[in-house]
Amino acid sequence: MSTNYAKAFRVIRAAHGWQQADMARQLGIGASQLSLIESGKRQPSMRVVGQLASIAKVPTALIVLLASDEADVVDESISSLATALLKLLVAASDKQQPLPLEN
Repeated sequence: MSTNYAKAFRVIRAAHGWQQADMARQLGIGASQLSLIESGKRQPSMRVVGQLASIAKVPTALIVLLASDEADVVDESISSLATALLKLLVAASDKQQPLPLEN
């Protein structure tokens, strides 16, 4: 399974409306390092992926899913579902309240 963390980092940054320099600061890395990750020239460490999950308030598994190669995702609707879930989680964190989920 190949992963494209460049795409996942860009999608999450765009969903939150963060500038690259601000996101890099929150991740504890340099802006140039984030630029290399987002351009696909470097792979992030799992510490940085975990930190992204923390600051974005999303599960690490969602980041991995967003980074998954489409050929590795059995059903292409899963990628769409991951993006929709990210938007939902961002909206909930912006309101700083839990999502109303039915049992």
